[in-house]
Amino acid sequence: MPEIVTPDEINRFWLEETGPKLWYQPTAALDLSIRDRFMAAWIDALRLSAAWTATPEGALAALILTDQFPRNMFRNDARAYATDPLARRIARAALDAGHDLATPEPGRQFFYLPFEHSEELADQHRAVALFAERMPGENLRHAELHRDAIAAFGRFPWRNEALDRESTAEERRILDAGGYGALVSGKVVLPPA
Repeated sequence: MPEIVTPDEINRFWLEETGPKLWYQPTAALDLSIRDRFMAAWIDALRLSAAWTATPEGALAALILTDQFPRNMFRNDARAYATDPLARRIARAALDAGHDLATPEPGRQFFYLPFEHSEELADQHRAVALFAERMPGENLRHAELHRDAIAAFGRFPWRNEALDRESTAEERRILDAGGYGALVSGKVVLPPA
């Protein structure tokens, strides 16, 4: 029988053991560690998140489990996005409860990232507004880039291969230049929306 994972274990692992340096510079070793330690919890995410979301700490753990961990566990695979709708539901309820504002930075960003990861423009606008109001800084720039990509393409081109979608010529131009990283560096710009 697998060990029961607690919200504290997830938060400690992601916020303290892993930390900002590896959140956006992932390694194969980190991906493997997350699969080994948290795959069973991710499979049980619907039940666990329902039990955890009454507190800021529990909601944060549920968001990390459903929005962050799958991106590591299933890199370049459609399963990376499988729990995104659940993460957005958790995030909406957590915002309504004020759990984001009860969570210090940098952990607060994980309440907003499910909207930034959405391919719906309304969610993108919400992510930008939340970062602008409640956590301005470098994260706001990334939220704006994500929003602008959705405004331009209606989807994230860098997901096309994993989701078995055909890329348009304009998407291919962005992907061939380096995808999202090329946008961040300014190597390429998005077409007008």
